Amino acid sequence: MIDVQQVSRYYGSFAAVDGISLSVQKGEIVGLLGPNGAGKTTTMRMITGFLEPSAGTILIDGADIRANPKEAKKKIGYMSESAPLYADMMTAEYLDFVARVQGIDGAQRVPELARMCGLEEVMHKNICDLSRGYRQRVGLAHALMHDPAILILDEPTSGLDPNQIIEVRNLIKRIGETRTVIISTHILGEVEMLCDRVVIISRGKIVADSPTAELRTRFGRKSTVRVQAASCSPEELASALSPLGGTVTTVAGEENTPDGTLSAALVAVTGDTDIRAEVSSIINSRKWKLYELSIERNSLEDVFRALTSGGNDE
Repeated sequence: MIDVQQVSRYYGSFAAVDGISLSVQKGEIVGLLGPNGAGKTTTMRMITGFLEPSAGTILIDGADIRANPKEAKKKIGYMSESAPLYADMMTAEYLDFVARVQGIDGAQRVPELARMCGLEEVMHKNICDLSRGYRQRVGLAHALMHDPAILILDEPTSGLDPNQIIEVRNLIKRIGETRTVIISTHILGEVEMLCDRVVIISRGKIVADSPTAELRTRFGRKSTVRVQAASCSPEELASALSPLGGTVTTVAGEENTPDGTLSAALVAVTGDTDIRAEVSSIINSRKWKLYELSIERNSLEDVFRALTSGGNDE
């Protein structure tokens, strides 16, 4: 559905986007991530045709966004972060207006979108009187008016309260069942909940492109094993674990047990090796009592920081 080929965007000599290539298939929900100033919003604006690339080609379902912009844009629904709306109009009036501008029969389409986006209770209210969550829904209804095959959402849950975030996420999930969706967001947990795939941009370049479920496995190459044992001192525990090759750190705070005072240590390791079996063997061979043996792998936040460290903020 979307094919971005070696696309760049320059402002003077500064490359906001620098030779990126990206393909998004029909039915995918893709999360586009990056720190402020990384180039993700510029990328989204080029895909939607709001900005012209300085170099490269963007195809929307085979139509070149520059050579055939009208045909390409018919396929796209776009909701910007601010979801600009006419605040002095009622919801129904506003959606009828959008339908007329786009040459669509609002008498049929507007009630459909009201049901889809959960707006039936507020159709008679002025947009200025709606909560931010409902205004986001109106923005989504606007973006969906012409039934686009592709939906591009810039920070769709920005500024919403927790209940509103859940409602908008559920709505996006339903919409994504029948459309290709690209979501730009700073909320990494949102990506894990909504997206099939993650693309991370830093300094104008794509630094990661991976299925969401595999991102931490591919790029999160660190884990920390926590060990608690009795019948040994923290120094003895650290010394016993040091041959495993990780960085061993003793943990402050002692707890008394029937087997004596607990000693705790953290072992930080790189790569995919799971050292828990070796730790258990070491503890058992010394006749110490093992109270805890757990592992924590890099979070998505850790992966994001590692891949985008040194990025510029706007």
